[in-house]
Amino acid sequence: MVPFPSERPSSERSASHPRPGPDEARLSDVDEWGRSEHARRLARLAGRFYYRRWFRVEWEHLERIPASGGALLIANHGGAVPPDAPMIMHGIEEELGRPVYGLADNWFRTVPFGGTIWSRAGGVPAHPDNAHRLLHDQQQLVLVFPEGVKGPSKHMSERYQLRRFGRGGFVETAMRAGVPVVPIASVGAEEAMPVLYKLPVARLLKVPYFPVTVNHLVYGPLLGTVTYLPAKLRFRVLEPVRFDVEPGLARYPRGRILEEAEAIRADLQANLFDMLSKRRSVWFG
Repeated sequence: MVPFPSERPSSERSASHPRPGPDEARLSDVDEWGRSEHARRLARLAGRFYYRRWFRVEWEHLERIPASGGALLIANHGGAVPPDAPMIMHGIEEELGRPVYGLADNWFRTVPFGGTIWSRAGGVPAHPDNAHRLLHDQQQLVLVFPEGVKGPSKHMSERYQLRRFGRGGFVETAMRAGVPVVPIASVGAEEAMPVLYKLPVARLLKVPYFPVTVNHLVYGPLLGTVTYLPAKLRFRVLEPVRFDVEPGLARYPRGRILEEAEAIRADLQANLFDMLSKRRSVWFG
């Protein structure tokens, strides 16, 4: 998943999901974003094993996630094929009963079959208009990873060292929608699929990066691409960050946006180091 930019040229605005017409009949349970509640039920059934048995997920301060209203959830991102996004979405839906929409790079929609599955499971192209409609108009929970692809593509020696949060687009989006940012510190995903090195063929294959992982050595080249190591996942929800600005403005001060984004990043980094200092084992927590 990637951060959405604060601005995009008009030529890129087609990434925003079109609104359905008022007379457009619903022929299935698929909503205007492509999300299917039937698909989510199947995903929850499959995810329950990973959530309860494989990763043995534990939460701290889950009650800090709002029970109603829109909120922008942000978290650090890790692992070559990051398990944090589906586990955060699964946990909030299971524990709190609230759906979560995950914003990700539009590249995911281009993956054969995978793009449709991603969309049915709650994936939405990362675009400011999409985020605003979900957060402000529909009062939904939205999950985004401000590190973008720089997070999961890190070498294992760099794990839990947060990359820059882009240009702070997530802060501006929260300001405009009038919703809080809720940071989530995630530990364990970095060890679930650690990156050993990246092959220089990503541009040729038109993918963000092409990693070789520890999992490939343990499980083999095929199985290792889809099988995680059983690292224990812990999520700590930090205090929601609210901004004392008027929502709905066309622009917000760039300096204020960057300042707020860096403060959130620093707080998240400090909590990651605190969680790591208290962790006894990668596998048992």
